[in-house]
Amino acid sequence: MDTNYLSAHWHQVKGSVREQFGKLTDDDLLEIGGKIEVLVGKLQEHYDMSLEEAEAAVTGLKIDAEGMKLETNL
Repeated sequence: MDTNYLSAHWHQVKGSVREQFGKLTDDDLLEIGGKIEVLVGKLQEHYDMSLEEAEAAVTGLKIDAEGMKLETNL
């Protein structure tokens, strides 16, 4: 996924990110605010991922044509 798209459309996709990564809290989503590096850090924190695994999870997200459903290849 284009991480620039995720940053630019955060308000539209954050609910789908929360569905995919259910351990993220509402406070986490507010803190992330579309910042990819913060999302990567939160995935490391909540899912015990390495930096490489968390980055792969973020870049592996796929948004459907309407930009509302996210899928990952994890």
